[in-house]
Amino acid sequence: MAFLPSEDDALPWPDDAVEVGRILGAWGIKGGFRVQPFAADPQALFSSRRWFLKAADSARPVTKPAKSAKATAAPASAAELPAMLKITLARDQGDSIVATAHEVPDRDTAERLKGVRIFISRASFPTPDPDEFYWVDLIGLAVTNRGDQALGTVVGLIETGPHCVIRIQPAAAEAEELLIPFVEAYVDAVDMPARLIKVDWDLDE
Repeated sequence: MAFLPSEDDALPWPDDAVEVGRILGAWGIKGGFRVQPFAADPQALFSSRRWFLKAADSARPVTKPAKSAKATAAPASAAELPAMLKITLARDQGDSIVATAHEVPDRDTAERLKGVRIFISRASFPTPDPDEFYWVDLIGLAVTNRGDQALGTVVGLIETGPHCVIRIQPAAAEAEELLIPFVEAYVDAVDMPARLIKVDWDLDE
């Protein structure tokens, strides 16, 4: 029930690390585990064989006996957790992903990964199509309208199903956050080199 060492353990944490998912628990009996991706299209998880890890935000100690007669593996502490997993397999499984890694030899070890956060270097993401953008790249971009009025800065995105909505925080701290659908009807252009999004949106909308 221990994590195996990896030849890549000494790799430094990437400066451009992006959180892309969390581990849901074990899958199968041979060390597989399920992952909940944070994007509808989880290509970033498939693009890299090195997944960097951080412990769950909070780990609750097991204070009550498990309902099942079979004991449940205790979550790995931050000190026990490997800094990185070297992925040997990753594939779609319904709404989640199943994966195996060199460092995870059995089901009990996989169970100890439950809740662990997965990060991947942004440099390893697949190149998007010209009219596609990763959410992480839109955060921090300035937004102006057709009248060159500054609307604010992108602080987040909301996935609504049919399309995404960008959350824009105006410069004035007391001003309300703007929500603009990230669709062609409202977004005229995204200029990544200039770090600017041009939209068809009036301040009084």
